[in-house]
This record gives sequence, structure tokens and C-alpha cells, in this order.
Amino acid sequence: MNSVSNPSDLTVKPPRSPRARLGGYIILGRAIDKCRALLNGNIGEYHFDCPLDNVLFSFKVVSGEDLKKQVAKGLSDEQIVQWLNSSGTSKTPEEIRAWADKTEALSLYAIPEKREYFAAECKKLGLNPATTTTFTWLEADDRASVGV
Repeated sequence: MNSVSNPSDLTVKPPRSPRARLGGYIILGRAIDKCRALLNGNIGEYHFDCPLDNVLFSFKVVSGEDLKKQVAKGLSDEQIVQWLNSSGTSKTPEEIRAWADKTEALSLYAIPEKREYFAAECKKLGLNPATTTTFTWLEADDRASVGV
């Protein structure tokens, strides 16, 4: 396997925010960071191809393994966006934006089987689970994990 360019060391700093957009896609930058870290052996406590990553993969109808193959080639973020745009289900910029906006506003608190877990995790971070989005919680958890 080739050495991956721009490796992320997630034992030192967190991946990008899930709301950071690459080519309009949320989650993509974070998934790339986690995949690069996995391939370089420094993913720490993070997980690649997790349920959050799969929100993006399901939207585009690609797999974590598909993305991993591209990252392993050493592609830049821009090249991965080009690959994603040409892979899976075709999406217009408007569809990507609508999906991203809707997904960014979601909260695990709204999912009955996740509510108790989410509430407990939010409370550990001093967040109100009823008003906290999933992305806000993840960002706060990232900051707490690395002492930022």
C-alpha cells in the first residue's frame, strides 16, 4: 500500500468537524481524516466507516471500502471530491446542499433508541441534549478528547 499523503494523526488532534464541507458534502473531510489516520496507524479512539461516515456513504451509494481505496492511492481532498462526484448515485449541487443542511441539523436525541445514550453523553460535556445537534456534540467531544 502506498504511503498516504497528508496523514492525520488522530492521537494528537481530532479529525475535521463533520460540518466542514468538501465539494458541498458534510462528513467527507472527517471521513478522509479518519481513513488517512487508519491507513497510517494513528487513528486513536476514532473509527472509520462508522455510522456517521455511512450517512454520507448511503447518500452517495458508495462504501467505506470504496473511499478507503481512493485514500490509499494518496489522492488529495479535491481528487476525492471528484471521485465521489463521479461515483455512486449522481447528485446535483442542490441535492447535496439540501441533504447536507438537513443532516447537519439532526440530533440523536430525536431517535428514541439513541436518546438515553445521547443525553448521557451530552451531560458529560455540559450540553443540553434537547437542543444539541449531533454535530455540535461531536465537536464538543473532539475538543474534550484532545484537551482543546
